[in-house]
Amino acid sequence: MNRTDLGAALRALREASDKEAKTVARGALMSPSKLSKIETGKAPAGVVDVERILTAIGVSEEVKAKYMAAARAAATEATAWRLFRRLGYHRKQQQIRALDESMRSLKLFQPSLIPGLLQTPEYVRAVLARKNLGEESLARTISARLERQQVVYDSGKRLQFIVTESVLRWRLLPPPMMAGQLDRIVSLSRLPNVDIRVVALDVDQLDIPGHSFVIRDDRIVTVETIHAEIVVTDPGDVAVYLQKFEGFSRTAVSGDAMRSLVEGIRDDFLRQQETD
Repeated sequence: MNRTDLGAALRALREASDKEAKTVARGALMSPSKLSKIETGKAPAGVVDVERILTAIGVSEEVKAKYMAAARAAATEATAWRLFRRLGYHRKQQQIRALDESMRSLKLFQPSLIPGLLQTPEYVRAVLARKNLGEESLARTISARLERQQVVYDSGKRLQFIVTESVLRWRLLPPPMMAGQLDRIVSLSRLPNVDIRVVALDVDQLDIPGHSFVIRDDRIVTVETIHAEIVVTDPGDVAVYLQKFEGFSRTAVSGDAMRSLVEGIRDDFLRQQETD
């Protein structure tokens, strides 16, 4: 089933349900125009989009399974960052927030930056300011990312983060602010639903970090490259990411050992402040 066929089939299901397009769009967390483009084949129907549309329509589990299988036939989707920029990065943050709110578990591996859900406001601004956004767009995007962070305090979700030690030492902010960022990581690591681990530089490793990725509910992987965001849903490919995550999870330090490591790096930043 190609894009046009899948879109037409989704439209037929909606019309058969007697639900208006705007009602289904609202339930699927998308604009009516996006739903229209999906139904007419002018825009790709991503796996997450299809699942939301089917749920909003209210189809049976049997029908849902059939159409989800068709959507997964195109298991990897890539969206260029320039398209997100055109739509507004704050809207992208809102989309991610919707995903975070619907998920039960998250596994995030990050060898480049402090994960967004763990960032201080100062760190958020430092990261997003490098996207050369206008001041209004920057403010809206920062606000949207900070709003996303509320999911960390949802005890019904299991959140696991693995970062490399080099991420903690990467001086993206002045030393006092980096120290504050590391204090936030230590604080959040004490939440019962949050597991933060660090791949230490002085430990022998069997794998190579590669790039960052996020796994939601062990079935959807999001990968950020320099030019695009890639979404992976094929079970075989998802398994590769799960295996990599578990491998680093075994070699990373956690709990009090992790907090001791992070606090040591924080103290290094505080000493830098005294000598700068």
